[in-house]
Amino acid sequence: MLRMKVAPSANRAERIATVNFDFASQQTEEIACCNLCGRNLFIVLAKRDRYQYPIKTVGCRRCGLVFLNPRMTAEAYGRFYQGTYRPLVSAFHGRLIDAQTIQSEQWDYAANCGDLLAPFIEDAGFITLLDIGGSTGVVAQSLASRFNFQATLIDPSPSETAQAKASEIEIISGLVEEIDLAQRRFDVITLCQTVDHLLDVSGTLSRVRELITEQGLFFVDIVDFQRAYRKGSSIEGAIKIDHPYYLTQATIEAFLQRSGFRIVKVDYASDNLHVGYVCRPDTRTSVLPTSLAVDNFFDEISQVKNTQHP
Repeated sequence: MLRMKVAPSANRAERIATVNFDFASQQTEEIACCNLCGRNLFIVLAKRDRYQYPIKTVGCRRCGLVFLNPRMTAEAYGRFYQGTYRPLVSAFHGRLIDAQTIQSEQWDYAANCGDLLAPFIEDAGFITLLDIGGSTGVVAQSLASRFNFQATLIDPSPSETAQAKASEIEIISGLVEEIDLAQRRFDVITLCQTVDHLLDVSGTLSRVRELITEQGLFFVDIVDFQRAYRKGSSIEGAIKIDHPYYLTQATIEAFLQRSGFRIVKVDYASDNLHVGYVCRPDTRTSVLPTSLAVDNFFDEISQVKNTQHP
């Protein structure tokens, strides 16, 4: 992973420019069908992201799912996460953010996650934990220590998982959709601060459903797109190249139910952005947000776009 020195005196645009990421040269792909409902009627919501890259964001007229389209290919995203992601986020915020500096923040997050899950884990007899997209392994280490789990971490970035190799956690490099785990099943599965980064939300959640024991527990959290654009009073300000998807409570709940999960607890983080879901395995339900809810969602986006400053 590249390390960069952030010039505090430079303005944000100048800092981002020093990252030297050429979006125009990246391989991209068109998304033909909505990942949630399968329809293909989209409306354009924005043509730039918060970094001012010329990225088009669309919304599905049937279910309200918001996503980048076109977006970078899996290969392009792989290169992006290896060399650009952390420096770009550092440039945006004006401070160094990398696999080392995020450690303390992740330990706090992990402790809060443990507090949320404790009532569902204690006395349940759970043994195994799978942390998908587990980055530096802090969440897996924290939960494994607290609940005496046998923990496995899956993440596609070796530079991130290198921080976890000193622990007793099993480390698997790659994408959960592509890794062969044979007949293994896990009592607790976590997808922490990751689902927005996926290229196939539906496929990943279906894979999680296959990997979890029938009495198991699944935790996932989102950056709520509505909370994000309301907080900044900007649509473009809530969009960033590293998030192919922009989930709301309505769309993530539909994803979960359609993938075979029952939501047993919803948790609103103190940052007024993240929303967490504690889930149990259940039968699949083909639920979608109502047409009225989708219309109201896009009406609100139009109002924000009409009132935000250029």
